[in-house]
Amino acid sequence: MKTFKHYASCLFAATLFFTGCQNSNGTGTTDQATTATDSLTVDKDTDNPVLRTIMERRSIRKYKTDPVPREKMDIILRCGINAPSAMNGQPWEVRVVDNTEFIDGITKVFVESAKDDERMLKMVQDPEFKNMFRNAPAVIFVAGKDGEGKFDCGLLSENIMLAAHAMGLGTCCLGSPIRFMKSDVAADYMKRLDFSEGYELFYAIAIGYPDESPEAKPRDASKVRYVE
Repeated sequence: MKTFKHYASCLFAATLFFTGCQNSNGTGTTDQATTATDSLTVDKDTDNPVLRTIMERRSIRKYKTDPVPREKMDIILRCGINAPSAMNGQPWEVRVVDNTEFIDGITKVFVESAKDDERMLKMVQDPEFKNMFRNAPAVIFVAGKDGEGKFDCGLLSENIMLAAHAMGLGTCCLGSPIRFMKSDVAADYMKRLDFSEGYELFYAIAIGYPDESPEAKPRDASKVRYVE
């Protein structure tokens, strides 16, 4: 695996990103988390960059063809591995695929297998379909050790998605590619990811420059309560 280039600059940028989170005001009261229809409301004009990033992030399912510069990707990955984990176990391995040969190759296998799955068939019959990762130019695969650490890997993945948004990129955490990558027909491509023995693939995150600006979906604030 290629090591991170420009280590110092990446670490510095990651530190800035998370320092903002650590320094944010944690003394909020209930009037700062009021309900409007069925969504929790945070002032869209807040000057807190961390809150704004969290509230503005969307799952992106349409991407431009522009590649993601590895300098940006390095910073995003550095933010990812700065996620918390139980006992600092860091029970993850991350693989980044940004070459078209891999993406086009596994997509060809995916298309050939789609005839046996109604949901997959509907996806590949979409006129805009180009690859199985929502047409993203790159994908980040996250695996956890010994089938454990899925929660920790989720924290890492959320850091990745928030950092990507803060840097003008879009992401989408995908489910279908995970199931397919674990199938026998995709074994050669799983082998190329070269996860260590005992690691299980948990997440695939599409990443690229967004070609859409979806509106926020409603959030059910009734599921959040204070316990007196």
